[in-house]
Amino acid sequence: MANEATGTLWGLPNYTGELFTADAVATPFLSMIGGLTGGQMTENFEFATDSEYAHEALVQETITETESVAGVAPVNYTRDQSNNVTQIFQEAVLLTYVKQSNQGRLSGINTAGATNGVPTEKDWQIAKHIESIARKVEWHFLQGTYALAGNSGQPNQTRGLIAAAALASNTVAAGTTDLSKELMDELLLKMFEAGSMFKNPVIFCGGFQKQALSNIYGYAPEDRNVGGVNVKQLETDFANLGIMAHRMMPAGTLLIADVGVCAPVFQPVPGKGNFFYEDKPQAGAAEGGMLFGQIGLNYGPAFAHGTITGLTTA
Repeated sequence: MANEATGTLWGLPNYTGELFTADAVATPFLSMIGGLTGGQMTENFEFATDSEYAHEALVQETITETESVAGVAPVNYTRDQSNNVTQIFQEAVLLTYVKQSNQGRLSGINTAGATNGVPTEKDWQIAKHIESIARKVEWHFLQGTYALAGNSGQPNQTRGLIAAAALASNTVAAGTTDLSKELMDELLLKMFEAGSMFKNPVIFCGGFQKQALSNIYGYAPEDRNVGGVNVKQLETDFANLGIMAHRMMPAGTLLIADVGVCAPVFQPVPGKGNFFYEDKPQAGAAEGGMLFGQIGLNYGPAFAHGTITGLTTA
């Protein structure tokens, strides 16, 4: 079904019955890190995700007694900074006065005593726009690609977790092969050797890869009256990993995200807050407004996350 720009009586008919959508509206990652109400604040659309330093490679020390008296060459540790950006999320509502004054007119099947499933059109539309923004934020936090605006005609784009893992080279290319324990072991070892802390790692994957994980790691229950497995957690050499089947993940990608180092970053408008609704004046017999917010993902050190890409999906 097609959504429409201006909500009219004929374009937004009223129906009785409970409302459902088949679209992905669950936002488990966003919920894990604070949602649209909890997180960090910034007054600059560019913000630091972490600052890193590195030690020199470990080798056998060969300092003689004579050299120890003279002293060794000085070494000062340099630092580097990684960053991400907030980006704009904006949606608008426009409803005619005629539409809003016809809440009692029902279309479709009308049985005696039927009532409109949407008591207040404006409130319902605003609520669905908030839901829409949340699912967009979730998608961007997973799949977003980074872009830094240089002027008002260019958009900022927040970097998501999949791109962050690639930035740290914590990626295993499956080469169009099935998910396997060998690929999982390779990724976990790569993350370990890259310095991943494994504070609270969670596997995010689509439905096909979730079934593959259950097939790889599952054991049939001993009860003769129960069949099948649903693996919800993996115990590995480096950490226990939760598993989350996620409809917004690319079908051929598996992500290990350390949610313990992640947080949403909000950039509120002074005096208004963030993700607020504001009425806007209209020229004619209609009422409209917009929802506006700026948010980005602080994913901590990029080496905390990892992906397997190029997996078979059927």
